[in-house]
Amino acid sequence: MSLKEVKEVGTNLKELTLHIAKEDFDSAVMKTYRKQCSKINVPGFRRGKAPKHIIEKLYGTDVFYNDALDSLLPDVYAAAVEESGLEVVSRPEVELDTIDENGVILKAKVYVKPEVKVNKYTGLSAEKEAVVVEDSEIDEEIEAARKRLARVSTLTEGVAENGDEAVIDFEGFVDGVAFEGGKSEKYPLKLGSGNFIPGFEEQIVGKNIGDSFDISVKFPEEYGAENLAGKDAIFKIVLHEVKRTDLPEFDDDFVKEASEFDTVDEYKADIKAKIEAKKEKAANYAYEEGLLDDLLANTELELPAPMIEDEIDANVRDYDYRLQMQGGSLDLFFQYTGQTLEQLRESFRAQSERQLKIRLALAEVVKAESIEATEEDLEAEYAKIADGYKTELEKVKATIAPATLTEDIVLRKAVNFIVENAAK
Repeated sequence: MSLKEVKEVGTNLKELTLHIAKEDFDSAVMKTYRKQCSKINVPGFRRGKAPKHIIEKLYGTDVFYNDALDSLLPDVYAAAVEESGLEVVSRPEVELDTIDENGVILKAKVYVKPEVKVNKYTGLSAEKEAVVVEDSEIDEEIEAARKRLARVSTLTEGVAENGDEAVIDFEGFVDGVAFEGGKSEKYPLKLGSGNFIPGFEEQIVGKNIGDSFDISVKFPEEYGAENLAGKDAIFKIVLHEVKRTDLPEFDDDFVKEASEFDTVDEYKADIKAKIEAKKEKAANYAYEEGLLDDLLANTELELPAPMIEDEIDANVRDYDYRLQMQGGSLDLFFQYTGQTLEQLRESFRAQSERQLKIRLALAEVVKAESIEATEEDLEAEYAKIADGYKTELEKVKATIAPATLTEDIVLRKAVNFIVENAAK
């Protein structure tokens, strides 16, 4: 068994000519005969006793060929790929060429890893957004903290104010007739939320708790229920109680309760630093992505279709895993969104192509700069994973092979090299 020839038959497409020696093929045919003869009916012979040449005469000389070739092909193909030195990225398409006194000739077409030409990877350029923290962003964080420490009190007397949660009974009438769906009891309505039709919530503001009163509203022309669209309506309201949220004063006492700091100035400075760090991280990521876009603009390669499909499959599997971690599944996703698997896969196509191209281009940078993953790099990566999953280091090492991490490490180093050597 040997590789006779490798021929280029298309972009990233090779044809391997495989030879199986006659004695090897004949041996495989005999093994197939012995395995299958007991299942073949031959008149005049007990089941399993018909000679091979009789079966071949009755059913054709090639009766055992397909199964014999199937038994030989995995080893033949694997040996040929190893001998060729090709980086195959697809399943082979195998065709029988000849079977004669010299043995068997097979043709196997396979897609191979594409040739990649990186014309430039230093001096790349991209815009980096300046990091600025606005006072309004700090104020938003402070307001969020105040709301987390807010106290909610239930009032049974007094006046309803905008922002309160009013607990009401209501019943709606059009032309003096109550309409379906227009009635509820002890309904909690956040005043100012805009959840009800225009004018409804505003007319509750200022009313006394315990009062019964009417309000007049007009349903919008585009209202969902056609029988109510554009109609004037009267709602009879009973205001039972109000839940009011009292925000704490933003002072040193609040700061001491909400954080490890003692003063407003210290607290604000910490908020600013955290927002700045978050924005800096986002800006750095966007800058790196811009440099990688420039890298791709300076790279020549054509992706084989099977590589793209495999990458899409990987992205779909990853998406399914993330859905499961959130208690969902792809089936539920399709049910709720109305999407199909084909549509989901297509939505990952552009992302998958870019991911592949970046990896292949970075691999060229790794080779050109002789970038390696050291033992210290591997240990640090294992420790990072163990810490992230809150599990033992040795369990992580037993689960993830070093080779799996090595590729990620060297590609990350290649990105760092590109950043460090980018146009200033």
